Amino acid sequence: MIEIGISTFGETTPIENTGETTSHDKRIRELVEEIQLADSVGLDVYAIGEHHRKDFAVSAPEIVLAAGAVNTKNIKLSSATTNISTNDPIRVYQNFSTLDAISNGRAEVMVGRSSFTEGFELFGYSLSNYSELFDEKLEMLLKIRENEILNWEGKYTHNVNGKGIYPRTANKKLSVWVATGGNLESSVKIARLGLPITYAIIGGDPLAFKERIEIYKKVGYAQGFSDDDLKVAMHSWGYIAQSDEEAINEYFYPTKMVVDAISKDRPHWHPLTKQQYLNEVRHGAMFVGSPETVAKKIIKVMEELNVDRFMLHLPIGSMPHEKVLESIRLLGEKVAPLVRKHFDDKK
Repeated sequence: MIEIGISTFGETTPIENTGETTSHDKRIRELVEEIQLADSVGLDVYAIGEHHRKDFAVSAPEIVLAAGAVNTKNIKLSSATTNISTNDPIRVYQNFSTLDAISNGRAEVMVGRSSFTEGFELFGYSLSNYSELFDEKLEMLLKIRENEILNWEGKYTHNVNGKGIYPRTANKKLSVWVATGGNLESSVKIARLGLPITYAIIGGDPLAFKERIEIYKKVGYAQGFSDDDLKVAMHSWGYIAQSDEEAINEYFYPTKMVVDAISKDRPHWHPLTKQQYLNEVRHGAMFVGSPETVAKKIIKVMEELNVDRFMLHLPIGSMPHEKVLESIRLLGEKVAPLVRKHFDDKK
């Protein structure tokens, strides 16, 4: 069964026309309201990313998700991502098993290497160990998931001799997804572990990921894993309004704010022009437009890539809260039913 949901970083960039920047505390409270609305309109998952920057409000996704869990019933609650390389895997498991208890079994942790590297210096880790930290800490998290009593010897992590890790998830193993920007080596590693994968598809032709996904599946099957193990998700930037014109006009400014800010730190990023933006909307990885337009594009990409879960990253830059709520409402009440009907009719 396909799933439709939302990912967000809790962005706090200047809002168009006012120039005002939402405070971190206000944006976090808004996120809780957005989770509750997403649940009420029938979306399947809400995912929040961990960052340590001024332009993103959330450094502890599981706490915001726990607040959202209290007044929701069905929606799955995930990080997007938890930067496992700079976290203690024991605390990650404990925090998300606690979220799982509060939400009655709806917690998921999506781990990633983090393309934003502020956390390495902040928490005393070296970027020279970027890959090694991720691999070892993911291995440790998975061992904790499987074993109540932990025995562990690590190179980049501390040793643990026969200690219990609590609380445990009640009725199932904690759901662990792994996020990647599309690196082939990462896809192969994740497949060999039999873990579900999330691709961040945020630029260029989404269908370019088809070969990587096929390799991920092929490698996973060769290891004895099934489609139930090898779930594929994607998240892409997007925004929904009543008309294509309205959505395209309203989404350009917040998107440019984020891209331009990131381009100051990353040499391979460049300030966003209007023409580049329009090209991404029309031919690339941005899902922007009316409910019908966005649904049609989601169907095409999910079908071509054989994706199980689609998450609309909403918003990518700050927008008036009422606009974000309306876009969530349209995603749940208009877009998701069209997408689900298409795939249900194919069964």
